[in-house]
Amino acid sequence: MSAPLHIGFLLFPHVTQLDLTGPAQILSRVPGAQVHLVWKTCDPVPTDVGFTINPTTTFADCPPLDVLCVPGGFGIEHLFGDATTLAFLRRQGGRARYVTSVCNGSLVLGAAGLLAGYRSACHWMWLPLLEHFGAIPVAERIVRDRNRISGGGVTAGIDFGLALAAELAGEDVARTIQLALEYDPQPPFDAGSPHSAGPELVAKLRALQAPRLARVEAALANTVAL
Repeated sequence: MSAPLHIGFLLFPHVTQLDLTGPAQILSRVPGAQVHLVWKTCDPVPTDVGFTINPTTTFADCPPLDVLCVPGGFGIEHLFGDATTLAFLRRQGGRARYVTSVCNGSLVLGAAGLLAGYRSACHWMWLPLLEHFGAIPVAERIVRDRNRISGGGVTAGIDFGLALAAELAGEDVARTIQLALEYDPQPPFDAGSPHSAGPELVAKLRALQAPRLARVEAALANTVAL
């Protein structure tokens, strides 16, 4: 019997749950996969939509991970100076087969010193902030640089999950998972990227998110790149 494939997702307060649950749903179906939702304690963790998710293990008890994944969310600004969380990511990321992220979770990998000199994706609104950590921002849905694999904005986590499933178990397995989940996106609107949405809608969303972006930028200003 082959050894289990340990896949760990950082679960933190105010995570964007689809950043985590999208790829977790896919990767849980990779043969041999054991998915771990990791936080400091096993107490329920609030997501950015209000409901909670229960961690399955703690930093202290988490096994060595084959895949480390950091999702994004509105809570990332509190992680940049969180020594306990960053130490966990550095410890696991230093030995993981793949170090990965979804959305602005890549900024947290950067804060842990795991993206310096690497190309990385991020949500389009947060993408330029990667340069603070010496990462190379790339405006693509999935970016791979050596053993770093990143997904762009929230829903890119599903595509990222399929791409990583193919890396781990082969394209046939990934295709089978895609069919099993009937992942056949046909969005009702062509507004899923800054290019397709157009400048007016982009400006509107930027204005709505300006206070949150300012808080993240302020948190970054107090963070020393590793």
